[in-house]
Amino acid sequence: MDLRQHTNDIITAVRIALQEDIGSGDITAQLIPASQQARARIITRERAIIAGVAWVNEVFRQVDPTVQVVWRVREGEWVRPDQVLFELRGPARSLLTGERCALNFLQTLSGTATRCRHYADRVAGTGVKLLDTRKTIPGLRIAQKYAVAVGGCYNHRIGLYDAFLIKENHIMAAGGIAAAVQQAHQIAPGKPVEVEVETVAQLDEAINAGADIVMLDNFSPTAMTAAVAHSRQRNPQVKLEASGGITNDTLLPYAHTGVDYISIGALTKDCKAIDLSMRLV
Repeated sequence: MDLRQHTNDIITAVRIALQEDIGSGDITAQLIPASQQARARIITRERAIIAGVAWVNEVFRQVDPTVQVVWRVREGEWVRPDQVLFELRGPARSLLTGERCALNFLQTLSGTATRCRHYADRVAGTGVKLLDTRKTIPGLRIAQKYAVAVGGCYNHRIGLYDAFLIKENHIMAAGGIAAAVQQAHQIAPGKPVEVEVETVAQLDEAINAGADIVMLDNFSPTAMTAAVAHSRQRNPQVKLEASGGITNDTLLPYAHTGVDYISIGALTKDCKAIDLSMRLV
């Protein structure tokens, strides 16, 4: 993901986060003389992949542009416990006011990236791409999907606007798979059209209708292997995605079925924040 295309998203997310935290003003920071300068170091308490540098930088830019943020690690780098991630220099009030918001972004996005790297390493060499979903923290869609990419996995559609994903309820309301796919091509020519299916008969319908991608939902690994072979024989151009309750334990069997993609909601919805700490020096 190219963050240059999402500058406004970063600015907006940070502004909202700061507003909910600071509100009418940081009253505790007022205990410190406004002229007092300080330095601080931010360390990690655990091993992690770092993601979220742009959000941290934006926090301190909005809090106080005079604060210097000096990074000691790079985005996407593995870090070890007690390693210094970055240093801050500037007014003590500003460092303390921006601390929690900055660390919230960094710990959440690094947690997402770290989980994704774990999953990506599990399927290395299989040829399958792991995809995220729309099961993200509200307001942090772009941030988490960016962290997914940092961690070595891939983005599915960003939202409801950039690709079709025709599921069971859409199929029912639209009058069937063929009707839904046909309407999708008419509504937004050129946009990817994906259809979720639960049987091989529905897979055939989706292929016949001209779907670009077919999501094989809740197939067992054995059934999915057979469905992949069937689809490749029918139309090798159609991409196939596995979905439905796939976990760390069942990931490899699905990766070996021959599908192109596996989508996993846990990449974003089950992430554990990384333990970070800031200390004045």
